[in-house]
Amino acid sequence: MAAAVTIPGPRALQSSGLTLLLSLAAHCSGPQAKVLSPGGLDASGANLWASANCSLLQGFWCQPASQLPRDQLSALIQRLALLQVPLQAWQLSCLANLASQCGLQDDFTLHPPNLLLFYNLSQMREADCRAFICRAAQGDVELLSHLPDQRVALVWGVAVACLVGGVARPRLSASDLQLLGALVCDMDSSSIGAADPRVLENLRRCPRLTAAQCIALNSLLAGGKTSLGPPGSWTLEGLQALGPLATYISPHLWAQVQEAVGLGFFHSVVASCRVGKLGQREASCFVTSFLESKTKPVSSRPRLSTGNITAATLQDGLFLVHYDCAELESCLDGRILRTNLDTLLQHPLPTECQHVVKAKLAQIYPQGLPEDQLRLITSLVYLYSHTEIGQWSITSQDTVMALLAPDVALENQTEAVLQKFLEHNGTVSGALLLAIGGTRLCWMSPQQIQTIHPQELRLAGALDLSSCPQSRKDVLYAKAREAFGSSRTPAAYYRLMCPYLGSSPGGAQPPLTPIPPGGAPVEELRHLAQANISMDIDTFTSLNPLELQSLDVGNVTALLGHNVGDLQKARSHPTVRAWLRSLNSSTLGQLGLDASPAGPTGPAHGTRGPPSTTHQALHLVHTSGLPTNDVQASTSGSLWAPLGYLPLAMALPCSLLCLLHWGTCILVSVDSVASGWLGSQGSGAGKTGLLDSAGRPLGLRGQL
Repeated sequence: MAAAVTIPGPRALQSSGLTLLLSLAAHCSGPQAKVLSPGGLDASGANLWASANCSLLQGFWCQPASQLPRDQLSALIQRLALLQVPLQAWQLSCLANLASQCGLQDDFTLHPPNLLLFYNLSQMREADCRAFICRAAQGDVELLSHLPDQRVALVWGVAVACLVGGVARPRLSASDLQLLGALVCDMDSSSIGAADPRVLENLRRCPRLTAAQCIALNSLLAGGKTSLGPPGSWTLEGLQALGPLATYISPHLWAQVQEAVGLGFFHSVVASCRVGKLGQREASCFVTSFLESKTKPVSSRPRLSTGNITAATLQDGLFLVHYDCAELESCLDGRILRTNLDTLLQHPLPTECQHVVKAKLAQIYPQGLPEDQLRLITSLVYLYSHTEIGQWSITSQDTVMALLAPDVALENQTEAVLQKFLEHNGTVSGALLLAIGGTRLCWMSPQQIQTIHPQELRLAGALDLSSCPQSRKDVLYAKAREAFGSSRTPAAYYRLMCPYLGSSPGGAQPPLTPIPPGGAPVEELRHLAQANISMDIDTFTSLNPLELQSLDVGNVTALLGHNVGDLQKARSHPTVRAWLRSLNSSTLGQLGLDASPAGPTGPAHGTRGPPSTTHQALHLVHTSGLPTNDVQASTSGSLWAPLGYLPLAMALPCSLLCLLHWGTCILVSVDSVASGWLGSQGSGAGKTGLLDSAGRPLGLRGQL
């Protein structure tokens, strides 16, 4: 049994009212931000939101915001939309829950599109269906990666069902597609193939396509019914209008494109890659596909002999068309490569050509690449072994940042790169940790992690450790306790510690795989539950599943606080599903849930498409006579909900439904937070800090 963990007490929370509205200490995946002084933004101040700028609003935190009266919470949400403040998933999820509790969802046209993705979908009215979809479609669906059921329900249970009803395989019209926007990115290949050809406009907004979606895209393009026409009639302007979609075009289609058009587009892709408008990886994918379509040399290809590649040749945007990788090896002189390395690597080289360049550099620098050259080979770093990296000389923090930037070194190369830096008296500073991010911290060796001074970890703030292997998280948890254990309040402690509380990445484990101990022990989770920190669902799903098995419904309800409704939205997540299965049927009934996820695993777990072979129909109910925004919407008879997705009111314990009293939004009080934290943590009678309509604390533990 792990020893009990002592968490900082809440001295600052005992004062009356809200001292800090926005705490800019960073959360799970954001960099450290400036912390406001106690004399900063006060919830009782006039014109609070009118003066708050984007930087301050980006530090939105759930617990302080839960103290706001309904009108100030509404002002906050509208201010976030007006300034287009970028918020993370944990912030949006909490804010959506607060808005739902205060009956603010009907004002969705004034709210940030990303916020709509997290709303309680059962509270949307029939008359608002299309307007809601139009607004929500402007958001980033990838933010729902930890809420698979919410993602499926949004796309299939709400968006598609609202537009086409219960049609099994709908043919989405141009007007439907205009409303759906980027939500089309979560649809399966058959739905894309059956849609109006103008679906290309929607697909352009997708961050990536699945293999099946790529096949559907190429089939659509080959049919010739899109605005581009058949491949033989494609123009340079038409291809450029495709944007990133052009990188998915198959060699078979490129072979049908007129040579002049194809070469013109090739030149434009290389130009975009050189100036950073297109990533090396996407550009290389296109180049490989395009060159594969050229089964014989193009008419303009010169006959070359050794030594023909010059500095001027490397400036040509069609260089890779005129020289294949074998000719690159025989025609590129070492002297030209040494002086023009940067120019050459600005081309999106196919993998075979990258190996050629690496081999030539080894001939030029047999003792290892000099440091000034290391900053130029970022596209080649992934090819180097740990032994080869061991030959490098890395003395500058700037070099480390260049090599460990996203999409440069592989994760398992992190330790080798950092080791060369540490050997030259380098130190892992807070600035360096911020620059390279939590993912790189995950791949440092335990010995390297131990060299980090606690002060540097405090300067870096909370980092994203979602991809950490368990062995690193165990070390990082102990290091973080050392760095953040002196935090003044439970809320401040949680903000910084939450990335270190979890277990394996995302809490997902292969079936029957033993889960090693790590992350926060159950004692600490119980203490946090008493502190009313309202843990976000991203952090909850990263907790060690073995530790979660020891938490009862009261513990989890108190731990999640305002975010408890997210259990319904994330019920297919392995961590949530495993915890639900540990409960008996009676307890599950009280939660309004069962242990089985509603439909197949959602997009976050590898599938895209409807939750069943038949679309789940919406039950749209007339809403005449519903109360206005001044009161909470009714929970029966007046709402529409996707079939198969229970309303939030059914998913919550009945005692939590007392949060609202007609016309008044009653949330957690500061005094109740302090009371719950200072009370006996071992008696089993901890408070959640939630109030009933009379202002009395709701003690949930032992009542469920």
